[in-house]
Amino acid sequence: MIDFARLEEICREAGQMAMRRWPGAGHSLESWDKLPGNPVSVADLEVDSFLKRELGSLLPSAGWLSEETVDAPARLDRGLIWLVDPIDGTRDFIRGRTGWAVSVALISAGRPLIGLLVAPTRAETWRGISGQGAWLNDKPIGASTRRQLAGARVPADSLPREDQDLVLVEKPNSIALRVAMVANDSADLVATLRWGYEWDIAAAALIAREAGASVSDAFGRPLNYNKRDPRAFGLLACAPGIHRAAVDRLADRAARYSAGKNDGLT
Repeated sequence: MIDFARLEEICREAGQMAMRRWPGAGHSLESWDKLPGNPVSVADLEVDSFLKRELGSLLPSAGWLSEETVDAPARLDRGLIWLVDPIDGTRDFIRGRTGWAVSVALISAGRPLIGLLVAPTRAETWRGISGQGAWLNDKPIGASTRRQLAGARVPADSLPREDQDLVLVEKPNSIALRVAMVANDSADLVATLRWGYEWDIAAAALIAREAGASVSDAFGRPLNYNKRDPRAFGLLACAPGIHRAAVDRLADRAARYSAGKNDGLT
């Protein structure tokens, strides 16, 4: 059995480590682009190193897959794996905004067992345990129960013409925090139409699912983890009553994106 209290302590410590670099608290920060439009900071690397060491000590049998660590194919042979984004929402982090979180999931046989999000600037700790439920700051949470797609609350910067019947709400840069908003009934729908990585979504997807949300890829298919190629096409997290309607609405755009056009909700 994993020491869950120690796991949560490690994740909170990682959040405080990031806070000591966060420009929003007046700290200086070195950052650069790994690729054009893909920023990283010294804080990402420090938190990644800390989590790799501490989580490895907590569960030595588990493999490792993280945004900031070179992928090691040996992870594919492990029954358990840590799936980590040391700072999800790096753009907000670098800009001194609050929309970022430490994201940690424990995966078994391609499915998440535990998901933790720590957002210290928001005083939020989200957790989900497979088959047991989801919590925000130790209080049980439940997902949106909306049944009509029109009027659904979406955390986005803007809406395409065909989605003007939806309602914009606050959008943190962290995709994990946006999915958590669905888990806590502060949003009804999060949808992306692009290739994304497992570490961005694993923890939040479990939290949302355990809170009662529907979670899938953009085509409505189940998400799998610890794949050889750690990507998935699109993410859809929403109230169960609008999942089918959302899949149907996005279908044509998903097909267009596969031909090189990206005009979906992000």
